[in-house]
Amino acid sequence: MKLNRQMQANTRIYPEKVLQFGEGVFLRGFADWQIHQMNKRTAFKGSIVAVNPRITGNAGKLNKQDGLFTVSLQGIQDGKAVKEHEVIESISRGLNPYEDYEGYMQLAEKEELRFLISNTTEAGIAFLEEDRLEHAPQKSFPGKVTAFLYKRFKAFQGDPTKGLIILPCELVERNGDLLKKMVLRYADKWNLEKKFTEWIHEANAFCCTLVDRIVPGYPNDENTLNELSYEDEFFVIAEPFYLWVIEGPEWVKEEFPAEEAGLHVKFVNDIAPYALQKVRILNGIHTATMPVAYLAELNTVREAVEDEVIGTFIRKCLYEEIIPSLPVSEEESLSFAKSALERFQNPFIHHELMSISLNSMTKFKTRNIPTLKQYVEKQGALPTLLTFSLSALISFYKGKREGEKIELSDDPAVLEMYESIWNTYDGTEKSISYIVKEVLGYKEHWGEDLNMIPSLTGAVTNGVLAIETFGMKQAMKEILCVTATKQ
Repeated sequence: MKLNRQMQANTRIYPEKVLQFGEGVFLRGFADWQIHQMNKRTAFKGSIVAVNPRITGNAGKLNKQDGLFTVSLQGIQDGKAVKEHEVIESISRGLNPYEDYEGYMQLAEKEELRFLISNTTEAGIAFLEEDRLEHAPQKSFPGKVTAFLYKRFKAFQGDPTKGLIILPCELVERNGDLLKKMVLRYADKWNLEKKFTEWIHEANAFCCTLVDRIVPGYPNDENTLNELSYEDEFFVIAEPFYLWVIEGPEWVKEEFPAEEAGLHVKFVNDIAPYALQKVRILNGIHTATMPVAYLAELNTVREAVEDEVIGTFIRKCLYEEIIPSLPVSEEESLSFAKSALERFQNPFIHHELMSISLNSMTKFKTRNIPTLKQYVEKQGALPTLLTFSLSALISFYKGKREGEKIELSDDPAVLEMYESIWNTYDGTEKSISYIVKEVLGYKEHWGEDLNMIPSLTGAVTNGVLAIETFGMKQAMKEILCVTATKQ
């Protein structure tokens, strides 16, 4: 039997307080799960209307399950394996504005509506010149938001208490500011009255957010599916860890009682340190680990962190080089690092190293080069393990692992550069030195000549030479011995 409210005892549909653009796995396993917890634990008592942001979507199918779906938390929490299922009741209905635009716009007239949440992918917050106010609906997400807010402004005659708290979850830097900028741009393009623009500024809170949770989605494990006594087309697997950082006015946390519900949601005045922490610790160690672990013939993040040699590299790089370089609270960073390592060991999520390898040069530039430079500035020396991971990255872009071809995925110019310089390799230290100098001097990518960082060229050259001569595992053992003698 398909999951529905008749088979669920004591389900409640609360006033529709939340308009949600997006009905995909991430929002269901992240925001919708949290609002369900708030409904259980606090007086929030609000439901979500999940709207298709694109012409194709799952609103209709979701309605066949009365908005219900199961979230299965699977992973490591406080050192223990966790696997628990829960039916989430926070969505009252799905709505497709391409099929029922009038019904969608009627939401703007709801007194109780207070929040707008979105996840329309990184490309979703974009301005399209062809969008018009009279379109039903507009093609772009910001265009839809502008038209919706204008309808609400008109319906309540500019009442300053009828604005919305807007929580975009797109993985874009300062996402709230960007969305507000787009809305104001549409208001100007459509020649909407000045009072509407003032209402946007004064009555609405466009919050910048940082979201973090791995939500793989529908399980591919028959045993997990068989654990349910019903059919659920929207079954979602998510890791136990989650973090939602919200930068906005102080009063937002009173209306969105996530802290009261005991949820891992932080309301902050400045989101930048949290974004920096996530990028440098979680994303940075992923990027540093990928070429080292893959060339050591490992294939998943879990294999890497549990391997005696590579696991030691990960922990030492994290605790001895990355965290000491961060201009944020050490206590917060250590706690975040601990949770990151638990996430890497998740026995239920198969995280392929090659899935992390996409655009690794850009990732190393944005995530790890700043850490390397700040370490040098603070310590007066190179971070040994981060430097070695740069050597490993250069070896990775040779495109071979134990004689087998690596399917590299990066900007064509980057791949052409690597193919050209690795074609000069003749097995000598001189040719490796040339390769390293060319990569570090690739100003078009790095925005600077990394050869100018004292001792970096020689250290990276030695690392590549060791990898090419002895193989990754032996080269890594030698590097770890070096770091041990420094302590």
